[in-house]
Amino acid sequence: MSIALLIAGRSGEVWHCHADDLVADAVETLATRRIGALPVKDSGKEIAGIFSERDVLYALKTHGAAALQMQVRDVMTAPVISVSPDQSALEALALMTRRRIRHLPVLDNGRMVGFVSIGDLVKFRIDRIEAEAEALREYIQTA
Repeated sequence: MSIALLIAGRSGEVWHCHADDLVADAVETLATRRIGALPVKDSGKEIAGIFSERDVLYALKTHGAAALQMQVRDVMTAPVISVSPDQSALEALALMTRRRIRHLPVLDNGRMVGFVSIGDLVKFRIDRIEAEAEALREYIQTA
């Protein structure tokens, strides 16, 4: 299954922040929306980086409470690692595993068209394995 098919049924916007936002404001969005990461938009670029829970932890460890008054651009993860809509879900999952990341923006000609998490891809993988197992059970029962 392609990433395009995986994100096709989604509705609503992808929450994001801006590179010049305060870390405290981005943390508020993460906490309020109960999400683990935000794509970071910057002027002149569609996606400049990713701001994640890990970035918050590293910033707090390094800068203490002052990190909350820093700009997102100073603590975000950049450059962005992304996937295209035509890549397979398994390729995206392998990329996440290899790079030890949990969120990927989906970029089509430089424009973000979606955002996938490792949870999305693991769910797809489990659903696929369960469907294959059920097909095998049916085959065995009818043989």
